[in-house]
Amino acid sequence: MTRTVELTRVYHFSAAHCLENPRLSAAGNAALYGPCARPHGHNYYLEVTVAGVPDRTTGMAVDLEDLDRTVERCILEQVDHHQLERAPALAGVITTGEGLARAFWSTLVTALPPARLRRVVVQETAKNRFEYRGGEA
Repeated sequence: MTRTVELTRVYHFSAAHCLENPRLSAAGNAALYGPCARPHGHNYYLEVTVAGVPDRTTGMAVDLEDLDRTVERCILEQVDHHQLERAPALAGVITTGEGLARAFWSTLVTALPPARLRRVVVQETAKNRFEYRGGEA
């Protein structure tokens, strides 16, 4: 019997953003997003959950160094201490927590081995966590 194990790795990044829908006017964005329509920043936490079957030799289901390198290269290098709207992985994304979670999933699901990615969580504030498990983006 195969026993799959899930592992969640937590990453941190600080970034600025401005909530803005390009189809709306400046006044429309201000009315919709309030103070978040102005440039501001957050200290984010990104949780990436992957799954695998523990290797008979190492006992590990996932190589943490490989996972860390992938998340660093595909996401953190683009967003940490940057303006989110300028990150290539976020082109065309309204940078709400929901939008970030879906965009990070889309980036990682193609960079990680097939069927490994299970969940992406973006924590924007102590009160706001956004979870995405794939499906319709």
